[in-house]
Amino acid sequence: MSLRKFFPNNFDFFELFEKHAGYAVEAATTFKEIARTGEIDLNLYSKIRSIEHEGDEITHLILSQLNKTFITPFDREDIYNLAKELDDIIDMFNTITNQIRIYKIKNVDSTLVEFADIIEESAKSVQIAITCLRDVKHHESIMRCCVEINRLENVGDAMRDKALAELFEKEKDPIGIIKWKDIYTDAETILDICEDVAHIIETILVKQT
Repeated sequence: MSLRKFFPNNFDFFELFEKHAGYAVEAATTFKEIARTGEIDLNLYSKIRSIEHEGDEITHLILSQLNKTFITPFDREDIYNLAKELDDIIDMFNTITNQIRIYKIKNVDSTLVEFADIIEESAKSVQIAITCLRDVKHHESIMRCCVEINRLENVGDAMRDKALAELFEKEKDPIGIIKWKDIYTDAETILDICEDVAHIIETILVKQT
């Protein structure tokens, strides 16, 4: 059964959610470039800022239309939460890249590169799950994505803990400890928010099946 018949033809919530998820992937890919470079390229930083702006526009449009639409494809609360969490993912990319810029990070960090790879994988799984939401017949595909997002979040937890333990053991500069602690924590927070998105999607599926 397609969910599309439940919302007005002149406004497609799913299309906007798909665009939102696409921006999250674009931000993740850009962040990976930054991590592999080891410092902020101003063009890449500007790209992240632009993506964040586009994400904010989509969030505003979704929430504005939510207040005007009588029949929605799924619960209003879930639409609101999904839009907010997708926006939070993109906002966190802006936060972490801004930290790298402000802290004047100048070296490639293997842990951050690994984080960036995992974050991109998680963002792509979010995108696939969002795209499949158009039709509940894709239930199994969506659930596989959600399981993968949860797995990657667990990997991120372990990576953060290991990275912080090594940081406190090996780094002698207290300023360096503060800088990298913030960056590692924010990287893992992106994975946390992706997991929050997965939980919202799972809730939507339960209500629709």
